Amino acid sequence: MRTSLHQEFYKLAHQKMTWLSPIILFVLMLITSYAMGYNESKLLTITCYDAPDWIILILVIVGSTTFSMEFQNRAILTLLYKAPNKFEVYLSKYIVLLCYNVCLHLWAMLITCLLRLTPINRPVAWSAIGQYHQPLWLNMFTTSAIDVLTTTFIISLILGLSCLINSNAIVISVSLLVVFMGQFVSAGLLNTNQLVTILRWNPFNMTNLTRQYYNYTTYYETSHLINSQLLMGTIGYTLAFVIIGYLIFRKKRF
Repeated sequence: MRTSLHQEFYKLAHQKMTWLSPIILFVLMLITSYAMGYNESKLLTITCYDAPDWIILILVIVGSTTFSMEFQNRAILTLLYKAPNKFEVYLSKYIVLLCYNVCLHLWAMLITCLLRLTPINRPVAWSAIGQYHQPLWLNMFTTSAIDVLTTTFIISLILGLSCLINSNAIVISVSLLVVFMGQFVSAGLLNTNQLVTILRWNPFNMTNLTRQYYNYTTYYETSHLINSQLLMGTIGYTLAFVIIGYLIFRKKRF
């Protein structure tokens, strides 16, 4: 397992996108700061300048190449030859993406701390009360931690699609549609007012977890689930997609 992890970290470290992504994230957060206005300092701090949406976009692009590119150039055969089993190959890729995911969130929090020192937005103390009667610093950490779970769910979905589809472009396109259109698909299903009790547990609805935490009133009307229910659903679907993705990978012919 150590060898497989070393190989995956090595490959990730030598991808240009791995090092371009933090710069892109910084630029997008800076643009968000200007776009949302001077008086939205609390919301910008809680959401790390809308970093959750930008991190998902980055993970879709980076994660989609994890399997699909190796399927295209047949490099996966070399990995399978050197590894003792397919599970080790699959798990090592998943762990590396999870580590990269956590690093991006830590980077986003650091950028947030730096942007708060600039005159771009109205100064607000870290101790100011935000959502759930908590100080802003706690809101920011909680939002980031919750978004790590949301993006972990997305990663499990991306890996499953990468194992199912060999084309990198198709995987990216489908993943982006699921991530950014999933909320609207789920809302459309729930607005039919039929079987809402069951349909509210659809996997598309779990993409609302992070947004609902920092904007409960608005997103509860869309998700029809409380925060704890969305959290349980996200964890459950993450485990399910990890297992399904591995089963697809194990049965795949090379």
